[in-house]
Amino acid sequence: MSEVEERITRIKQHKGVKGLLIVGDDGNIIRNTLGSGSDKESKSYAHHVSEIAKKAKSVIRDINPLDDLTFFRIKAKRQEILVAPDKSYFLIVIQNIDEDNDAINRS
Repeated sequence: MSEVEERITRIKQHKGVKGLLIVGDDGNIIRNTLGSGSDKESKSYAHHVSEIAKKAKSVIRDINPLDDLTFFRIKAKRQEILVAPDKSYFLIVIQNIDEDNDAINRS
């Protein structure tokens, strides 16, 4: 198994991880582990998150041209989206939020 496959497997084993996407700069999906039957959902994540990531990278560059965006996350009520942008692709991890742990974290 390649190093990339090992890392993908390790990420998928984290608690609550629904799946991950590797998306090219053009918004096309390179790798999808969300499972079968979720093609429309995967394309939606790929399109919207890659657009947000491009805008976020631009904002960071506008603030300080020497900085670059390395990671960000978007947290909603039920899911969290973790994004690690690179020069030519985005790693997007979709994680379901554990309500029990989330309640503990808020206290």
